[in-house]
Amino acid sequence: GETTREFEAAIADLVGSRHAVAVTSGTAALYLALKAAGVGPGDEVIVPDVTFVATPNAVRAAGAEPILVDIQPETLTLDPEAVRQALSPRTKAIIPVHVSGRGGTIREILALAEKRGLLVIEDAAEALGGKCGGRSLGALGRFGCFSFSPNKTLSTGQGGIVVTDDDDAAKRLRAIKDQGRTGPGTGGDDLHPDWGFNLKFTNLQAAVGLVQLRRLEGRLARQRRIYSLYREGLAALKSVRVFPFDLERGETPQWTDIEADGRDLLDAFLRGKGIHCRKFWFPIHRQRPYAAEDARFPDATRLLPRCLWLPSAFQMSDDDVLRVVKAISEHYRR
Repeated sequence: GETTREFEAAIADLVGSRHAVAVTSGTAALYLALKAAGVGPGDEVIVPDVTFVATPNAVRAAGAEPILVDIQPETLTLDPEAVRQALSPRTKAIIPVHVSGRGGTIREILALAEKRGLLVIEDAAEALGGKCGGRSLGALGRFGCFSFSPNKTLSTGQGGIVVTDDDDAAKRLRAIKDQGRTGPGTGGDDLHPDWGFNLKFTNLQAAVGLVQLRRLEGRLARQRRIYSLYREGLAALKSVRVFPFDLERGETPQWTDIEADGRDLLDAFLRGKGIHCRKFWFPIHRQRPYAAEDARFPDATRLLPRCLWLPSAFQMSDDDVLRVVKAISEHYRR
């Protein structure tokens, strides 16, 4: 409907893309991008071992095979050298994931993809509003995929969106998400020249999203402030490393993440004080559908059991953040 088209146009304008196609979730966005790009059976897609399981699941749903590679320990994003080693004649695409809103190695991945003639689909689920070198994360590859799930900076309850500058791909995205129709449906004598699904975004969700868009800049500024307070407050602790964000280049933390000695003990201590953190995902290779040997992913295997997302909601006050910093310091003093 009209409200959805208005929301799509606003997101396209925000990230600087020609097209934005709203869908039911960030996972659906990844799936649609893969299908619109022609990725399917027989193809391989490079995926980082550090991501939410939706990323490789979308590749499998498209009929392709996700090829897991290790990450760069400084940024938790794709290791370009590991990507080079994983390339094969069947490789068709690379999906860099902007963990916590961090661009990380995206420039190196884009250069490698261009050299090898590969497609880049950015999993920017956690990076709405972030930039890299003056351009929006999510608008650097052929496709960028965002999520509007409940814990994101902009939430429509559930939902996602694909952005692209490719006119033909945008037409394919719209057809696949709406039962193969190329224009607005009537539910009657519509033509369905291709196959597709019902992955449509609703006007109700779009209305919520448009209101939140007006508040986005303030929320992004608040997230940068929260990260800066954590970074400064925890800088003296040798037992904690705050993962970096390049605020000057435009990166914006969806959440502040840390590497911590005795992570589980720290998490339990903070919960005892009413401070709820979130443990990092398991490496994808430790999930049963994607099981592989730890030795293939030394950095992901070593790091993720030590990583924690700190409370980072944009509603937090400076005092809230300093309370968390104080509690973390108290834990390590003890």
